[in-house]
Amino acid sequence: MNINELTTFFGWCTVLNIGLLAFAAIFLFFFRGFAINVHTKLTGVSASKLPSLYFSYLANYKLSIIVFNLVPYIALKVMV
Repeated sequence: MNINELTTFFGWCTVLNIGLLAFAAIFLFFFRGFAINVHTKLTGVSASKLPSLYFSYLANYKLSIIVFNLVPYIALKVMV
């Protein structure tokens, strides 16, 4: 792989992961009750704790996207 292929790879990874993050955030915003109901039944976690767990999940996923996708993409763009 050359630098251009890696740059393209990290660019598409970033786009796809941001799309998935946006989908998850929008889904939780519009279908919060449904998601809480399903996750309470599946995991046994109380309904009062799930919103903070959702927020933590979205925050950690966003940081992971920045660290593992966006930063390498920007670094490769600067190199080229």
